[in-house]
Order: sequence, then structure tokens, then C-alpha cells
Amino acid sequence: MLRTLTIRDFVIVDAIELEFPGGFTVFTGETGAGKSILIDALQLALGGRGDASVVREGAAKADISAEFAATGEAAAWLAENEFALEEGGALLRRVIDNAGRSKAFINGVAATATQLRDLGELLVDIHGQHAHQSLLKPEAQRALLDNQAGADVKPVAAAYRAWRAVARQLDEYETNAKNVLMERERLEWQVGELDKLSPKAGEWAEVSAEHGRLSHAASLLEGAQEALAAISESDHPILSQLNGINSRLAKLADIDAALKPVLDCVEPARIQLQEAVYALNDYLGRVELDPARLQEVESRMEALHGTARKFRVAPEALHEEHARLSGELRQLADASDIEGLRKQEAKARAAYMDEAAKLSAVRAAAARDLGAQVTRAMQELNMTGGAFAVALNPCEPSAHGVEQVEFLVAGHAGVAPRPLAKVASGGELARISLAISVITSNATTVPTLIFDEVDSGIGGGVAEVVGRLLKRLGQNRQVLCVTHLPQVASQANAHFQVAKGTLDTGKTVSRIEVLDSKARVEEVARMLGGIEITATTRKHARELLAS
Repeated sequence: MLRTLTIRDFVIVDAIELEFPGGFTVFTGETGAGKSILIDALQLALGGRGDASVVREGAAKADISAEFAATGEAAAWLAENEFALEEGGALLRRVIDNAGRSKAFINGVAATATQLRDLGELLVDIHGQHAHQSLLKPEAQRALLDNQAGADVKPVAAAYRAWRAVARQLDEYETNAKNVLMERERLEWQVGELDKLSPKAGEWAEVSAEHGRLSHAASLLEGAQEALAAISESDHPILSQLNGINSRLAKLADIDAALKPVLDCVEPARIQLQEAVYALNDYLGRVELDPARLQEVESRMEALHGTARKFRVAPEALHEEHARLSGELRQLADASDIEGLRKQEAKARAAYMDEAAKLSAVRAAAARDLGAQVTRAMQELNMTGGAFAVALNPCEPSAHGVEQVEFLVAGHAGVAPRPLAKVASGGELARISLAISVITSNATTVPTLIFDEVDSGIGGGVAEVVGRLLKRLGQNRQVLCVTHLPQVASQANAHFQVAKGTLDTGKTVSRIEVLDSKARVEEVARMLGGIEITATTRKHARELLAS
């Protein structure tokens, strides 16, 4: 249930904070006073689209906050997404600055507009003033029936996509069988060549390094031997000379400590030189001339390089090219199995038809129920003898199933139902739309329902019936309604009046106030009588409110 709505600098609203009761609440006021602006502001807080144009002229930003009592699915969603508060509730906030930048928050934590929408769908169900126009569209009729039925169309859509993917593959193969065969032969030859070579990941770098060592083995041996001889094996080796210097300096340092730093520099050099002797001996023990191995490595390098040129890739990329071409060949081999493809297509089609049949059964049951409920509501809405039905017309398979949903209506007794778009007048369409809205709202678990001028095109005794329907709906949940009809407004448990005002700066703003009993009489009288309110209109207003 919506508890409070706070609006700052939104369109022509400067600052408004509203508290909402349960039951049936109406918003009334002159045309253009800003009644629907309240609904627009709430939709923005619920994750609707918004840009810089919603910011009141001269203001830095528009700021809308809506606080709800959160129970059931909404409370579970908050907990699952880590927005829940210990004290419960849900505070949705949306800020849009005059540059069009948007920020969203749930219970004080930064959120995305998508998260606001997901949570908002569990908290509020809004029926717009143009709902009866969208009701003429086939896709809207299908969506409304599926929503009423609680139908899940995702499995059908997924099965359809899987089926059509295999079907397209089959069509392409049957159309381009010759091209597919030529491509398969080309890939078989290429993969065969690479299978023979069997390039390994990182092989080019390894054989290049080994070739470098083997081709320079003689130079490496000669250089290492010369270095070893100079350091430790010649007539006057460097290591022996350094050992002598080290011993001599050690004795002199005992005489004059000033030579100690010099000795400290020479000693590490002597140790490092000795380590170099050990390392050179180890290296010479491992390196040897191997002409046979050198020839073998050169042959492998030539094979890798030649194949890489043939396939127009770098030698180090041959392993990846081999894997890529092998994958394409496997895919094409599967695709070129015409019988296998036909079996896959038949299996995918059967899976789709199975899901579609389940959806059709759910729709058929919901269609009968919705038709009966709307027909009963039409009798209350001064369409005596009228009937409403939902037809499920077979159509080509699609992601939405194997039938087209069509609403049929008969305005009078004895008349065969015909498509809604062809036979319903504006007034009839508005009444049928309202009946459907009330019925589908009864099926939903959303705690707050909002009707934004859905009673347009209705008047007289029918309007009073509409008011009673909405009041009845408000017995089990919170119902907010923007209306121009006094018969509807008089049925409300709470009444807000929206009016335009002018600031000291000359700017127009929207004001809203809760009406007490006396003020409600005046407002309902205004709605009945127009500009000039007489004693008669006040009397009529009191009678409406008392009824």
C-alpha cells in the first residue's frame, strides 16, 4: 500500500507531501490542474522514463519519493536484492537534474531504474486513461489474457526460437547443398594438412629457441671454454691473481684498518668469480654439438613455416587455426547430415507444439472465465443483453503460440459477437475497458491499484455504477482514481482536490489538499454544476455523497 508521496520541483509542482489511506481515494480538479501529473510523478519513482523536461522551470532537479508498506512478494524481493530494512517498508526515490541525469534509490541505497521497475510492478498496477484505445490492438488483447491467465509464454518463445534455428539451417542446406559440399571438401583438405603437421600450442617459440642454441653450439662452447680458461685454467688465471690480492690485502688490513673497505670490495668479487667457474663448468657439461638434432629441428621449422605461409597465418598461430578449422568442419559435418537435420527439426517442432498446446489450454480456460465475468459486468454498466467473448483463432506458429487472441463483443441481445474494434462505440469501448480493468485487477496480488481517468466517455447512471465498482474493489486493496465524474468521486473514502495556484514570482504551481465533508460537498457540486454553484447543486452533491 502507498503510504506517502513526496514531490519536489516536478513539472508545475513545487513541493507536495501526501499521506494516503487505504480503501478508495479520488483526485479531482479542473482540467489542467495537474491531477495526472501526480500519477506521472509516481510512475517516475517506479522506474518510468524521465528527462530534463520534468524538472520545474528554474529548479535544479526534480525529486520524487514514494513510501510503501511492503509485504508478500515485494518484501521477498527486497530481501533477495539486499534492500530490506528491519522495520520493513519500501522507500523508492528518483532524482532527475536539469541536465537529464537520473539517480535512483531503494530504502536509501543506490539502485537502477530497472530495479525500481521490478519492485514497482509488485507494488502498484496503473491503468492509464488511454487503456481503452490500446485494447483495440491484438497484441494488447493477447497480453491482457495471458496476464489474467497467469500464463508463462517464455517456454513457448524459447522452444519456437530453437525450432526455427534448426529449420533455417535445414532450409539453407537444402537450398545450398552444392556450396555446402564444396566448403566441406575444402575444410577436409585443410584440416587433413594440419592433422599431419599436428602443430602444438607454443611449439614455434620452443623450436626457434632450440634452433638458436643448436646452430650456435660451437660458438657457445668455444666462448665458454675461453672464459673458463681465463678465469681459472690459464698460466695466470684471474681467480688465482684475485686470491693472491685478497690474501695480501687481508694481511695489510691487520696493519692498517683503512684498507678494510678495499678488502670488503675484493672479497665478494672473488666469491662471485668462483661461482662463475662452477656455472661455466656445469654449462660445458651440458652443451654439446648435435648435428642430427639440428637438422631435425630445422626440418620442423621449415614445415611449420611453409604451412603457415600456405594458410596465411603466423607460424605461432597454426595451433589456433587448426582448432578453428576443425570446429568449422565438425559444425558443417553436422549441418550436412540432411537426415539428422530433418530429425532435429521434427524433434524441435514437436517440443514447440507441446509447449504451445499447454499455453493454449491455459488461455482457453482463462478466455471462458474472462468472457463470463466481463459479460456480467456489462449488464451492470447499462449494456443489458450485451455479451463479451474471447476468441482463440488458429494462426501460423509464432513465439506467442498457435492462436491469435481476439476480443468479441455484442452490444445487444440477439446480436452475434463481432470484433471489438469493429462494433464498439466510444462509450461502449470505455465501459468494456473499465470492466476488464476492474476484473483483471481482482486477479492481481498487487496491493495498490491506480486508475487514471479510465472513466472518460462514461456518464449518468453508468458513472454511479462505476463508482460503486471501484469502491467495492477498494474494500480489499488500496484504489486511487483520477476522475472528472461526481458520481465516482462521491463514492470515495477519501477525496483530494488538485488546483492551480500562483507564486509571488508569478509562476503557476499545482496545489493539492485533502477535503473534509463540507469541502467535498463544494467540490462535488462544482463537478455537477460547473462555474456557478447553486443551492440546488449543493443539495444534489450532498445526496450523492450520502448515497
